[in-house]
Amino acid sequence: MIQVTLPGTGGTQPLPSRALACMAVHTNGASLLIDCGEGTQTRLRQCGISLYKLDAVLLTHYHGDHIFGLPGLLQTMGSQNRTAPLLVAGPVGIGSVSAAMEVLAGPLPFEVQWRELHPDETFAVGPLCVQSIPLQHRVRCLGYKIELPRAGKFDAAKAKAENIPLAYWSLLQSGQSVAGFTPDQVLGSARRGLKLVYATDTSPCEALLNAAQDADLLCMDATYADDADLPKALLYGHSTCRQAGALAAEANVRRLWLTHYSAAVTDTAPGLAAAQEKFAAARAGADGMQEELEFDKV
Repeated sequence: MIQVTLPGTGGTQPLPSRALACMAVHTNGASLLIDCGEGTQTRLRQCGISLYKLDAVLLTHYHGDHIFGLPGLLQTMGSQNRTAPLLVAGPVGIGSVSAAMEVLAGPLPFEVQWRELHPDETFAVGPLCVQSIPLQHRVRCLGYKIELPRAGKFDAAKAKAENIPLAYWSLLQSGQSVAGFTPDQVLGSARRGLKLVYATDTSPCEALLNAAQDADLLCMDATYADDADLPKALLYGHSTCRQAGALAAEANVRRLWLTHYSAAVTDTAPGLAAAQEKFAAARAGADGMQEELEFDKV
């Protein structure tokens, strides 16, 4: 299971009714945040997400509406006497950002592991496999594909044939080796896991289309309501709701959430209708939206 939360869904500036766009992802053994604009930690608390338990903060790019909340978040973690290291990763240029953040946050009782990511780089956050996606924006910008693999079914007949003691079965089923026995001796072929993709700020692009193929959830830039604003979307490196719907349909995703609305978008219904013309399962992202993605029942 992966729990996905949108603490905020706005772009450029926070509004009284809409915080800045970010996503929180939690599964057993890992908790991460994508982007951290002004006021993010307040919204995380309102959504019941523990700041103390975050393992990583992934930054899409370094425009202020995506990073200005980070010094405060680090300070709060420090005040909670956190000692576990925190990964903060983002595209090329994170060195200058980290220097500024460390000055603003001040001394911390835990290590911040700053990591510069290149396009298509893969790394692990607990059981989650994360891959950076090169997006199409005015500056270097990365989206993130997050996958939770799923092992094959436990085969009791194989375990018995291998004379594996019953006491070891649960450990082997969980993926641990024990007493010289290995999981591959009792597990079938790997099954379909879970995949979600977060992509903002961006115009539709081939790298995003490829990364989103068959995803359980695509959460995508929908800065502008419809194609009347397409010239602005192209100029500033953003997407319209209709474009998000078209990409979701082409990628054959299961769910589409729209996010990163322009401050000029006060009603998300027209944009949602435009997206649904291309992808009927689209949903208008809203602050506090939360869903649990579950493995297929096979």
